[in-house]
Amino acid sequence: MTTALPSTTTPSLTNRNKDVNSPSKDGLHVDGNHNADDLLQDLGYTAQFTRNRSTLQVAFMAFVLASIPYGMATTIYYPLIGGGPVNIIWGWVGVSLIVSCVALSLGEITSVFPTAGGYLNAGVYYQSFMLSPPQWRRIASWICGWFYLVGNITIIVAVNFATSTFIISCINMFSTDEDTTLISGDAYQVFLIYLAVTLICTSISTFGNRWLPILDTVAIFGTFISLFAIVITILVLAKNGRRDAKWVFTHFEASSGWPDGWSFCIGLLHAAYATSATGMITSMCEEVRRPEIQVPRAMVATVFINLLAGVMILVPVCFILPDIQALIALPWAQPIPYIFKSATGSAGVSMALLAPVLLLGVLCGTGCCTVASRVIWAFARDGAVPGAKHWTKISPALHIPLNAMILSTTIQVLLGLIYFGSTAAFSAFSGVGVICLTASYATPITISLLRGREEVSRGCFYFGFFGAVCNVVAIGEHLFLSCDFASNFAYLPFPNSSLVTFGYSPFLYANVSTSDPFHSQLWPSRLCCRRSTFGFLVLVLGP
Repeated sequence: MTTALPSTTTPSLTNRNKDVNSPSKDGLHVDGNHNADDLLQDLGYTAQFTRNRSTLQVAFMAFVLASIPYGMATTIYYPLIGGGPVNIIWGWVGVSLIVSCVALSLGEITSVFPTAGGYLNAGVYYQSFMLSPPQWRRIASWICGWFYLVGNITIIVAVNFATSTFIISCINMFSTDEDTTLISGDAYQVFLIYLAVTLICTSISTFGNRWLPILDTVAIFGTFISLFAIVITILVLAKNGRRDAKWVFTHFEASSGWPDGWSFCIGLLHAAYATSATGMITSMCEEVRRPEIQVPRAMVATVFINLLAGVMILVPVCFILPDIQALIALPWAQPIPYIFKSATGSAGVSMALLAPVLLLGVLCGTGCCTVASRVIWAFARDGAVPGAKHWTKISPALHIPLNAMILSTTIQVLLGLIYFGSTAAFSAFSGVGVICLTASYATPITISLLRGREEVSRGCFYFGFFGAVCNVVAIGEHLFLSCDFASNFAYLPFPNSSLVTFGYSPFLYANVSTSDPFHSQLWPSRLCCRRSTFGFLVLVLGP
């Protein structure tokens, strides 16, 4: 159904006169006849988007956000140095199973509080607000919201940087001399490609919003068709032979310079990065017909679709892996083009196989841009972003938060400038994105668990004791990833790094997590908000 644009400003969390403990205490369990816009009104918001996505389309969008073949291809360098085939395959399977607990936990909460501010966009912040004791609501929602917002934007930067370096590696695959490259990959070249990719993704998201569900549907079927083509081609040709099954599933070869255990943990960025988008579709709650049912189902289903897609691409790749040390020595930390060329013996054939992966990378960036704009819009709707009144405007012609989209793109371009000072930009942004997103997911889950899961027990996606176990696993995942990435990614890929290759993700994360929360319109003072925002930009751009 299409909803009319409002003529008045939607009330913020702090401006509501109703007692949030009262109507939500009975839960928001709805029957099949309950209108999604009425449910949104019960939560204190006015519908502003067109509800044009089905459950499958939401699941397809979640798949595109994860873009598993693309995510696997652009980050396989990390498990290669972390532990080789064991890290690649079993790290992926293990992290995916853990992430299913995150998806189920978030699904329980989203079924009770289905709003774009609900859990991810600025999403989880609303759920954190509603689940917290009255005296902690504002601080919990503010911290959670900023984790989510920063995570969304830094993940986009990481995605587009990965696409840029992947494009360079694909072009250099056509070089006839292994010692020379067609594109040198100077900082300005990488940035210009990054800028082009960013603008393309933003343009598709802005002007093709009505077609995005169709693109998502085409993408998922196209992805699996291309996966079959890739698997069959590389295994049949396999110019340099095939590894035996024992080597593929049991060989461990750490090359990071760290002890084996820490090295394996470094390789988990591969899987954690690809699955970090699990909760991002909650920001699309206001664009589906029955979000309290469709979004939770889509989140859980997508995890297992992604797991299957990942296994389909990773296992065959491990069977045709060339020498691991030679792959690690390649420039740009993008070995997949070289692996495919080694297997097929032809740069042209390899490029044909990689073209769908590149397209999926652009669609992934487009999906992330869409979600990030909804996050900014939702958080600004509650007055938690400086200049909130500008970012809450919906374009009557495009039916999207256009100003929020422009702000998101501008920040992405500015953050991209970091590449001129540090070649570790991708590691820093992917590390910070994963940490911040998992922190935003863990916040409402932790609050719900500590308060006895009373609210979620009244939802329509409740799993009882099993849900509580999943909550514990989800919280543990965040604590582990935060410690792992914040310590390991300060020195990537090897312990003896320099200022140029130093990973700044621990400092970016520390700034977000320790900045004064009494900012913005959720709190009286705007000075702190400006100070925190300035501090974040200094830490990102300063190095």
